[in-house]
Amino acid sequence: MNSLLSLLIGYSFGSLNPAALLSKLKQQDLRTQGTGNLGASNTMLIMGKKWGALVMLFDIFKSFFSAKLAKWLFPELFVAELIAGLGAVLGHVFPFYMGFRGGKGLAAFGGMVLAYDPVLFCCLLVLGIILMLLFNCSVAMPMSAAPLFAIVSGIRSQSLPVFILCATAAAIIVVKHWSNIEKARSGKDVKIRSFVGNGFSTDSTQ
Repeated sequence: MNSLLSLLIGYSFGSLNPAALLSKLKQQDLRTQGTGNLGASNTMLIMGKKWGALVMLFDIFKSFFSAKLAKWLFPELFVAELIAGLGAVLGHVFPFYMGFRGGKGLAAFGGMVLAYDPVLFCCLLVLGIILMLLFNCSVAMPMSAAPLFAIVSGIRSQSLPVFILCATAAAIIVVKHWSNIEKARSGKDVKIRSFVGNGFSTDSTQ
């Protein structure tokens, strides 16, 4: 029962989508523009980097908060925060009130990692940034961070439940970003070095 409650807590918070709210407030349907996803990356592309950064922080925090809340409520369940983190990723990617069509879940996944292992979060973030700059494509971040999180967490914990939960979340991220690999190959993925070089602007035409 506690496992189910942890999952529901995560899913409930995860389904809160600031990109969808901004889409309505600014009357710009993100699902018909840019990448077509209700997430931080598409918000950056369509509404500007500062709005995208705010959405990203919210998405990270909602997953982090739900994980910590579940851990506090169910201290006897040693994987409570991972279950809630996975629920947050599911809620972000498959929100029930939007026809199960949300974002790609990377920021929510980041919140899950941050809650479970802050040091690993920082390591994966730095590695992901280096790889994005090196290969000049955004897909390098999810494709490196997701599998490594599952592998490292599984090895360090020596726990099958931990590995299964981490691997499930990682698999969702990889599957949702798989199409970005082809975009990167064809040069259609975001050019990270150019994107960063343009500086931060609130101009929604970026």
